[in-house]
Amino acid sequence: MQIFNTLTRQKEEFVPQVPGEYRIYVCGPTVYNYIHIGNARPLIVFDTLRRYLEYRGNKVTFVQNFTDVDDKIIKRANEEGTTSQAISEKYIDEYFKDAHGLGVRDATIHPKATENIQQIIDLVQTLIDKGYAYAVNGDVYYRTKKFADYGKLSHQPIEELQAGARIDVNDVKEDPLDFALWKSAKPGEPYWESPWGKGRPGWHIECSAMSEKYIPLDIHGGGLDLIFPHHENEIAQTEAALGKPLANIWMHNGFVQVDSEKMSKSLGNFKTIRDILESYLAETLRYFLAGKHYRSPIDFSLDNMDESERSQKRVYECLREVDKGLVEAAQSMGATNMQIITKVLLPEAMPGIVAGLTISIISLILIKAVDLLKKKSMPWTLILGYSAMAGAVGGGGLGDLGIRYGYQRFMPEVMWTVVIVLIILVQGIQSFGDWIVRRISHK
Repeated sequence: MQIFNTLTRQKEEFVPQVPGEYRIYVCGPTVYNYIHIGNARPLIVFDTLRRYLEYRGNKVTFVQNFTDVDDKIIKRANEEGTTSQAISEKYIDEYFKDAHGLGVRDATIHPKATENIQQIIDLVQTLIDKGYAYAVNGDVYYRTKKFADYGKLSHQPIEELQAGARIDVNDVKEDPLDFALWKSAKPGEPYWESPWGKGRPGWHIECSAMSEKYIPLDIHGGGLDLIFPHHENEIAQTEAALGKPLANIWMHNGFVQVDSEKMSKSLGNFKTIRDILESYLAETLRYFLAGKHYRSPIDFSLDNMDESERSQKRVYECLREVDKGLVEAAQSMGATNMQIITKVLLPEAMPGIVAGLTISIISLILIKAVDLLKKKSMPWTLILGYSAMAGAVGGGGLGDLGIRYGYQRFMPEVMWTVVIVLIILVQGIQSFGDWIVRRISHK
């Protein structure tokens, strides 16, 4: 398999350092809001890559971080009158709901910046000791020009970067290109003790510290917007401190536009995953995001989503025809009905079977509970019959959702809805059962 390496600007053979084992690090979200469609694309791209590698029998260590201390998180906490920790924890939970809804598996490891403060402090101190960083009034900055290869990932000469840099009149940096590794604490901000006083980490240093135990990585990935300055600065930090490459391949996915425009809150076209899932199924969104080459830009629009929905339906219609063909082929080769069921049909039916059994058990418990509360004695044959019917109907619907649309995002809500509906129906079932018992007893 070949992958385009942003660092070398060419496709390269993707060969892991350890045969059969891959180490992949993908930059995760800053958790101050619900994830948007731009966040979703790298989730889908790298989840697909991981699944393919594992499908081929490889072991994949997949690391995706959470930036849980940042200016945006602090601003959101101040607006809502709460703490940065409360904001980050809330939106990490919401992230998992949205990611699971899109069928994205959890990473092998989800490190958080706040859980790696000591590693960050140690890395910053190493950079100071080697002359790549300096402390000023409780802040610590990286000496960009000291790193000779700065700009090699974004392929921008340092002279061009310097020409575009700005420096404030009161800025204490030695050079406009220098960036913060550690920020001194301001009133009301979260902070940690450090050799330079109370403060918190800068954004770029977090990933260098959290990826340190896995380097050199086979792949470091993210969106195109992370190439500069984030990934460029990661390279400068890690290679200066540790003296070895951060990653062998740098892999970046293309941008997501909305109606052919850049997505932004100011334009009013900012689309969260939840906004989109009000109108479309989660799997349709995944199909849309995976339906174009990962490095190409992709344009989100209602027309394009509708076309993806139609295309997805055609795929499933094809799969149904394939299922029919497998059954016919098995029959023509003399397979018994039991062999066809166990080898061909049962694997696809399993989600429905599991859902049906779950609903049947819940129904049985509810019906019997009402029976006991009313001090009645409905025959067990009727109770089991009604439970089986509820399981067959509910399991069939939920099973189809499970196979086709990844219902796990909605599973808690679905199950509670089923429970509530069953509670209501149980009253009618109980009355109908009483009527049958009376009719039988009269005879």
